[in-house]
Amino acid sequence: MRLTFNKHEKLKSQKAIEQLFAEGQSVSAYPLRLVYKKNEHGLKVGVSASKRNFKKAVDRIRVKRLLREAYRLNKSMLIDHKIDNYTLMILYISKEIPDFKLVDTKMKKLLSKLIDQLPN
Repeated sequence: MRLTFNKHEKLKSQKAIEQLFAEGQSVSAYPLRLVYKKNEHGLKVGVSASKRNFKKAVDRIRVKRLLREAYRLNKSMLIDHKIDNYTLMILYISKEIPDFKLVDTKMKKLLSKLIDQLPN
């Protein structure tokens, strides 16, 4: 299996994002929070770092890159458990810029919590 994060997997639709936050459920493993909702379009994932917590754009971009990379390396957990047709938004909710090791371990914990919470 190739560990990629292609264009068709990215959550870009403003309408879908608004619907996700209005109707979705969440699970968290501090400093990450994941909002999810069932859909019919395949697995779509977005990442976010708040402008309130990171004033400088370079810091926000750095955090989002770390989140995307951690998801890309660990998305096989979702595929192995046959989790598709979900919209996911991964949020970074702390105010400190993390290192990759922390983000990676928390991403694994977050995805395993999601797998436990979803019906099989």
